[in-house]
Amino acid sequence: MKRIGVTGHRSIPGEVLAHVTDGLRDLLDGHDGPMEALSSLAEGADQIFADIALECGADLTVVIPSGDYEKTFADPEALARYRRLKGRATQEVRMDYAHSTDDAYYAAGTFIADACDRLVAVWDGLPARGRGGTGDIVAYARGLGKPVTVIWCDGVERD
Repeated sequence: MKRIGVTGHRSIPGEVLAHVTDGLRDLLDGHDGPMEALSSLAEGADQIFADIALECGADLTVVIPSGDYEKTFADPEALARYRRLKGRATQEVRMDYAHSTDDAYYAAGTFIADACDRLVAVWDGLPARGRGGTGDIVAYARGLGKPVTVIWCDGVERD
């Protein structure tokens, strides 16, 4: 089974959204054979990836950074999407953190990088804004020698 993990920004500018969605769909829809998608289901890239992976017939593994992770969702719609996607997951992995901290996010991101065959990064190429951010997880995966596919539009930065 091919295992594809995701890391990416929570905030995706409108001018990049269609490109990101199309890029994820091309990557996931073009895969032959059984597939497992690994995501923390954060708002933005993680949820888009998970939705598309499920549409493409993948099994979804949810990697939850902390016991209070749901409290990090300020947008009620994003929380509802999280709960819907989590309910469709085949497997759930919980990191051993009570609270959502940078260390918890880093642990979840490195777990995904360790477990996947390929990491897809919805990433503007800039350094992480906090430990466990997209830039950190990309660097970690590359350090492992994992293939990383970056999906973004040149010259556009996240908010």
